[in-house]
Amino acid sequence: MNKINSIFISILLFFSANSLSFAQETQEIIVQSLPIERFKGVLRGEKVDELIWRGGIEVSSDYQEFGGLSGITFTGDNYKIVMVSDIGNFFSAQLIYDEFDQLLALGGVEMSAITNSKGNVLPRRFAQDAEAIDTIYRFGKVASIRVGFENLTRVADFELNNGKPFGAAKEVAIPHDLSKERTNASLEALCIAPKNSPIADSTLLITENMLVGENIAGFMLGNKDRGRFSIKKTKSMNPTDCAFLENGDLLILERGISFLSFSMQLRLIKAEKVQPKALLEGEVILSARGSKNIDNMEGLAVYKDANDKERIIIISDDNFNDWERTLFLEFSFE
Repeated sequence: MNKINSIFISILLFFSANSLSFAQETQEIIVQSLPIERFKGVLRGEKVDELIWRGGIEVSSDYQEFGGLSGITFTGDNYKIVMVSDIGNFFSAQLIYDEFDQLLALGGVEMSAITNSKGNVLPRRFAQDAEAIDTIYRFGKVASIRVGFENLTRVADFELNNGKPFGAAKEVAIPHDLSKERTNASLEALCIAPKNSPIADSTLLITENMLVGENIAGFMLGNKDRGRFSIKKTKSMNPTDCAFLENGDLLILERGISFLSFSMQLRLIKAEKVQPKALLEGEVILSARGSKNIDNMEGLAVYKDANDKERIIIISDDNFNDWERTLFLEFSFE
């Protein structure tokens, strides 16, 4: 997360932290969606780097707590999604497509507070900073979601009802070397390996800037596949999210910040390389910089479109700043 403080957000967070009575309640949010036709000068359906640009949307809302989106996952049919925000909220929604299978809008948006293990709203800003989310499958069916937090570094699972989170958090044990970290450089990305991966069902935890030598620290949670790994650090960039392709290949999203401008890149790492103790590097399949094409890109997910083809969606965290945007950008391999 890009830590840019303001008087407005401080006031907002104070009231959010003291609104414990809103646990389990949902709030419908009206959002506006504007289409994004071009990316790095290419039109929808055209190649950009090693991917195909599939279009996107810019989303905004007059509701002051909408924003700060740091992670996204798919939780059901009809493109149902759940996103997490920096101030301790879940946003459940549905991606809406037109007859040409192009992303048209974000619909059915509902906000609910992320809760602690007692079912209460997270009590203070230090505990609210959710940065990553992925879906847990059991027997091929959506079962629950797993969420990663920085600052008060931890991982927790939440049940789903009709694709939407509910109930108290169920804490997941993570390595002490990670849980003892109490900064925004700790846990930033979380993704769960699919059945076709050599490390199927293992959870990858990737830090933003905890270093092992000169590389980024990562942790693997699995029955057989458990331990540390590391990611080759890219100059001026840090990981913000990860996601697996169906075949087990791993995608890592990275983001860089320079004054008021952002850069991003997407790396692909082959499935057989993703193992405990490994140093992951892979190849860059997408990159961009500047304020026109991208923003503070933080969330990453993979899903199947209407033609059963994998698509990649990347979302941005606006940090509740007027000069940043909430973007949904889509790409595919073919």
